[in-house]
Amino acid sequence: MTKLRQRMLDDMRVRNLARNTQLSYLQQVSAFANFFHQSPDKLGPEEIRTYQVHLTTVKQLAPSSLCITVAALRFLYQVTLKQAWAIEEIPAPKKPQKLPIVLSPAEVMQFLAAVGNLKQRALLSTVYATGLRVSEATHLKVTDIDSQRMTLRVEQGKGQKDRYVMLSRQLLEILRAYWKVIRPVGWLFPGEVIGQPITRDAVGQTCHKACRLSGLKKPVTPHSLRHAFAVHLLERGTDLRTIQLLLGHRSLSTTARYLKLATSQVCATTSPFDLLPHPEPFTPKAPPPQYF
Repeated sequence: MTKLRQRMLDDMRVRNLARNTQLSYLQQVSAFANFFHQSPDKLGPEEIRTYQVHLTTVKQLAPSSLCITVAALRFLYQVTLKQAWAIEEIPAPKKPQKLPIVLSPAEVMQFLAAVGNLKQRALLSTVYATGLRVSEATHLKVTDIDSQRMTLRVEQGKGQKDRYVMLSRQLLEILRAYWKVIRPVGWLFPGEVIGQPITRDAVGQTCHKACRLSGLKKPVTPHSLRHAFAVHLLERGTDLRTIQLLLGHRSLSTTARYLKLATSQVCATTSPFDLLPHPEPFTPKAPPPQYF
């Protein structure tokens, strides 16, 4: 490990960045250095611009992927190398605002019914019932279930924050039935490797298979169930602040995006056109006679 790599790693550890973030940043900076076959401290704004053009035009990376590269390079040059030009010379691409596809309650039931594995069905039911991120659901422990207070404890979710979410009675019954068969100890949803929780990839593969078997035309990922959780709560009248706390969003503006998806509320609004006096029926005029 080079001194620069170690220094950047130490800087990320001091700031307590998530492990996945640390690995991602190191990977991005390494790819940047390998592209020029030079140490990053020997490179500057012009090389960064060339690399961004390469990622955009040749690699054709999506804006979300480019933003990860930008974040990694900004950290390296602004924090580790303390370059004053870092922010101005490393622009972030504008990400298009796309609305996710949302499942209806009936489609959620149809999807979950197609999950043939008991553990996976219990896990995906938990994601929909609580709105957890898939990484939060896979890292649940048996002791996180509090049937007395009817809550689930999310330990060190995104942003390294603890929070509580509701535990529905129907979900509690599913988890109790699952526990009687699997008898998990430690991790609520253990993986193939002893002592480790189930992986996100395994859950994603199950979603892909269940979506195909269910006959749904909409794509389904674990995050689709989290979206459905938020939208269905909003459509039933739950206030945004409560949904924000349940989802673990840092900003209310992030949660407010779900207003665009709550069609039962937004699209049920009366159009001003309906408030106008009823117009007379349209009667087409006869075409003028033609004399030639």
